[in-house]
Amino acid sequence: MEELNAAQKLRRAEAASAAAAQPPKARALPNGTLPAPAAGSRFRCDGRQYCSQMTSCEEAKYFLAHCPDVKMDGNGDGVPCEKQWCGPH
Repeated sequence: MEELNAAQKLRRAEAASAAAAQPPKARALPNGTLPAPAAGSRFRCDGRQYCSQMTSCEEAKYFLAHCPDVKMDGNGDGVPCEKQWCGPH
């Protein structure tokens, strides 16, 4: 039983380590600029990071998917700004 528990702990630690090692969703280009906005998008990465700086759920989703260092998905479920813009109302 102890071997099974140890193996389970090891699997969990490996999964957590792999998740932490994933690169951010968007990275600056080698010259330090951000990538161009997605084709057809009316939004662009401009350094904003927080839900209070967004104007809609659509904008928050764009930033979460395309911009680096955003802080809009506190629970990590992929839905940004649930209290301000993208949650049930």
